[in-house]
Amino acid sequence: MRMLLVEDTEDLAIAIAESFARRGDAVDCAGTLADALAALRVQDYDIAILDIQLPDGEGTTLLRTLRQEGHSLPILMLTARGEVEMRIKTLDQGADDYMVKPFELGELHARVRALARRGHSVREVIQTYGDLRFDAARRELTAAGAPIALTRREYSLLEVLLSNAGRVVTKEHIHERMFSFNDEDVGMNTVETYVARLRRKICKSQVSIRTLRGLGYQMTTHEQ
Repeated sequence: MRMLLVEDTEDLAIAIAESFARRGDAVDCAGTLADALAALRVQDYDIAILDIQLPDGEGTTLLRTLRQEGHSLPILMLTARGEVEMRIKTLDQGADDYMVKPFELGELHARVRALARRGHSVREVIQTYGDLRFDAARRELTAAGAPIALTRREYSLLEVLLSNAGRVVTKEHIHERMFSFNDEDVGMNTVETYVARLRRKICKSQVSIRTLRGLGYQMTTHEQ
């Protein structure tokens, strides 16, 4: 999952970004409204986590701008202000969820997963395809009941392919979903490496990953 984190408190931003990165998610961080808007202009995201109080204004300004432009990007607002009136106002302006600081990272992860499922109906808590069963919350993959151990990046690749099972996914799209702007030194060939690793790990299942030269990759069952 590719996400945008807009938070100007550096230690909090690092903690949040690293916690999601450990799960295999790609996180781009912005400390100002201007940086956030610049990122949104060049990159598509699965979800945005947006602080309300920022150095160059309020996150609600960006929220209103996105909604007025017709963006349906799931947005979770963060704030130190817990007044009911502020929550109501923010939700009425188009926020999908709202969390008050301080908060538990585990709860933030759960809420982000819920918003991602809401924004992409094909993504469920537990996904099944062929004899593969993937529990996104627990980061557990099994094939015919037998566990398969994956690295965080392999889980990230698996999510992309499972969410598009049966469809061709370009290498560029996979790269965007797996890596953030901070990983700009990671080339496209890295995608091939992770595909090869994941293919080896699921080789005994009913699912395979096809390579379509010049087009991308396709996750299929052996019956297809």
